[in-house]
Amino acid sequence: MLNIAFISHDRKKDEMVNFVIAYEYVFQGHTLYSTGTTGSRIMAATSLDIHRFQSGPLGGDQQIGALVAENEMDLIIFLRDPLMAQPHEPDIIALLRLCDVQGIPVATNIATAELLVRALERGDFAWRELTDKYKPGVDEA
Repeated sequence: MLNIAFISHDRKKDEMVNFVIAYEYVFQGHTLYSTGTTGSRIMAATSLDIHRFQSGPLGGDQQIGALVAENEMDLIIFLRDPLMAQPHEPDIIALLRLCDVQGIPVATNIATAELLVRALERGDFAWRELTDKYKPGVDEA
C-alpha cells in the first residue's frame, strides 16, 4: 500500500477528476491524500476515501510537503496550470523541491501521471529500493 497525493490547480480539476475516475480501481487499497477542493471533487465522483488537507493557497501544498519531508509520501500527482500565475507559487516550488530531495515521483501533467499510474497498476513501483541506496546518509548531507 502506497501513500498517494492528488493536487490540481483550478483549471485542471476536471482533468484530475476524470483521471482518477479512469484509474479508480488502481487507487483503491492505497492511502490517498489531497488538497481540499481537489479531494472533495474526487470523492464526489468516486467511491475513494481521501484524507483532505487545506486548499493549496491556504497551506495544503505545505501540509503534503511535510509528509514528503518526513519520507511518508510515495507518489504525487500534481496537475499544474502553467498558464496561470499562482499566488502561492513559492509553496509549489518548495513542494517540488522536496520531492526532488526525497526522490518522490511527481507528475505535473496528465502524460506523466499516466506513466506513473500504469507503473503502479503493473506493480512496478519498487523505486524506493533503487533510490534509497543512492541517498547520502543524514550525517553526510
